[in-house]
Amino acid sequence: MYHLPVLLNESINGLNLHENGIYVDATFGGGGHSKVILEQLKGGRLLGFDQDEDAQKNVLTDSRFQLIPQNFKFAKNFLQLYGALPIDGLLADLGVSSHQFDVAERGFSFRFDAPLDLRMDIKNPVTAAEIIEKYDESQLADMFYNYGELKNSKKIAKVIIRARTEKSIETTGDLKNLLTPLFPKNQENKFLSMAFQALRIEVNQELDALKVLLQQSVEMLKSGGRLVVISYHSLEDRLVKNFIKTGNLNGEVVKDFYGNNQTPFRLITRKAVVPSDSEIAENNRARSAKLRIAEKI
Repeated sequence: MYHLPVLLNESINGLNLHENGIYVDATFGGGGHSKVILEQLKGGRLLGFDQDEDAQKNVLTDSRFQLIPQNFKFAKNFLQLYGALPIDGLLADLGVSSHQFDVAERGFSFRFDAPLDLRMDIKNPVTAAEIIEKYDESQLADMFYNYGELKNSKKIAKVIIRARTEKSIETTGDLKNLLTPLFPKNQENKFLSMAFQALRIEVNQELDALKVLLQQSVEMLKSGGRLVVISYHSLEDRLVKNFIKTGNLNGEVVKDFYGNNQTPFRLITRKAVVPSDSEIAENNRARSAKLRIAEKI
């Protein structure tokens, strides 16, 4: 299977679907969420976004569905173009699809020795190998600290700078062999995952795109429209949590004259919804997922 959709029922229920509504699947992938949304629509519309050419091969043949081969940060522009504003609901299942992890040559997983690529959009001119080759020591340290939350990021950067003077770091195996000795024994996989996450976020500018989508969601959703977001690491989840609670990315509570929070959203989920033990047993990649749902006031 291309990708097993995570928290499928919980996220679809969170959209509070109306049969004639207009919905956006911001991360189409294998189309798992989209198929279930379409099953519940009659005269409505569904627009999907995905920048990955592999995902675009999964397009659904349904007159109510339109796949837009773009990064979701351009959602508002394209929805305007296609006369689809305002919308009744927006679903975003963030992160990397199972397919991207499992295709060795994409370089998303250190399980394989493959080109150090990590691009979600192969038209992106910047690969992970170029970042490793061209960033200076402070840029590398900042990237591993901010996006991988690795406390020894300065040491990691130093080791990369020293190694690349002797030989280019071109494959996932090259990077893995370089970094493995820097992590605690028996925890190499955990820390390698964090290092590769940092590199992937930098290559794809993932957090910047998420910030744009969240800010645009307020303008795209109609009153009563739902924002449904599944995240997979604390950096994403923190942004989503702050935004739906306060209406801004910093999480700063702004109150009106009467002392009420000035947020455009009403929380549908007070706490993040997480997968059940049975779902995690069936799909191990669901284990870190967190679902948050909000409704535009």
